[in-house]
Amino acid sequence: MRALICDDYSGIGSLRVGELADPDPGPGSVLVKVEAVAVSFADTLIVKGQYQIRPEPPFAPGYEIAGTVIEANRADGLSHGDRVAGFAFHGGLAEMAVIQVENAARLPDSVDADVGCTLPGGYGTSYHALVDRGRLQPGETLLVLGASGGVGMAAVQIGRALGATVVAAVSSEAKAAAASSAGAHEVIRYDQVPIREGIAEATGGKGVDVVYDPVGGETTEHALRSVNWNGRLLIVGFAAGDIPAIPLNLPLLKGNSLVGVFWGRFTQEEPEKHKANFAKIIEWAAEGTIDPIIQKRYPLDQGADALQWVADRKAVGRVIVNP
Repeated sequence: MRALICDDYSGIGSLRVGELADPDPGPGSVLVKVEAVAVSFADTLIVKGQYQIRPEPPFAPGYEIAGTVIEANRADGLSHGDRVAGFAFHGGLAEMAVIQVENAARLPDSVDADVGCTLPGGYGTSYHALVDRGRLQPGETLLVLGASGGVGMAAVQIGRALGATVVAAVSSEAKAAAASSAGAHEVIRYDQVPIREGIAEATGGKGVDVVYDPVGGETTEHALRSVNWNGRLLIVGFAAGDIPAIPLNLPLLKGNSLVGVFWGRFTQEEPEKHKANFAKIIEWAAEGTIDPIIQKRYPLDQGADALQWVADRKAVGRVIVNP
């Protein structure tokens, strides 16, 4: 089968399109004809050997997948011809991929593959972060850093669906427009104003209750300083590249919680909870409660360009590859 191949861990520039052996679905998995893959920041890390999982090369990156089941091997609830969305951590940027049955769910006809492939990881991460880890409540104020990216945009939409007031932090006019269209009540341009000044203006000086942070770097501490009593900082990732060193007197003084969000491990440690979350996300997608913004679509031959676009932090919403 044709695939975007990582032969070693030298990064996006060394990726090539070529032939890999057809994957073999083991017991409890499905072989899927891949129709759409949502490129994520994790994909840009895994090809450099900087992700938590290091597959043996050669392999195809790409973990958020939607397509049609070709073969089901003792996969309870799924069979040949079913439309599914799911994740596999790697292997998605290819004509076929294997997904474990516990990581796949049937897509209703009203949800197309391009939408479906954004649901497992992007929305899965944000739902787990806001509901399970952050316990976001109606009426609370949520600050989303990096709000124009894949998980950030999902957090904006989910935060609004949960009844929170959503403040989105972005770095350009185009990203601000996208965050507003996704449902943000207020938008901060931190390329124009310091983040704390922007938070004060957006909240009328009241601060925020929950910070969703997939960015890291110096912005994390600045945002934490604007968190209210009993507030929560959700540590989702470090897209800025730097892991912040947070002075621990800050959460002490205001009873704040620093909460780690590792969605990938959550799916393994709490599979039944993950399954219920995924079902809710698909339900919301079918209803139109969540509606991913898809910025660009690429064919498989340009898969490396898709990863580079995301790595360069140019993505506004999701970037899709259609193998």
